[in-house]
Amino acid sequence: MKNTLEWVNVVLGGWLFISPWVFGFTGHAGAAWTAWIIGAVVVILALWAMTDQGTWEDWINALAAAVGFFSPWFVGYMTLTAAAWNMWVIALAIFVVALWAAYSPMKTATT
Repeated sequence: MKNTLEWVNVVLGGWLFISPWVFGFTGHAGAAWTAWIIGAVVVILALWAMTDQGTWEDWINALAAAVGFFSPWFVGYMTLTAAAWNMWVIALAIFVVALWAAYSPMKTATT
């Protein structure tokens, strides 16, 4: 189950990374760079979490999602409706999936 959740976060992080091009807000550096950085962090940590027995990657992804959720206010792109709503929805989804993954047991090999 944990690997499935990590794959969900890979997809969500990937979407966040490409969303500035999809929604056309690459011209707003704050919104675009926030999406690129948080998207890349989520993808990298979710992939790393698939090879590790710990949960620290999931907790960092949850933290990254929380930062992303509040970024429209902190970075100042509330007027970019598509960018703000995209960040809120995807960050909330990443947060929920990351916490779910953190509390999901790893599948262990049996001999």
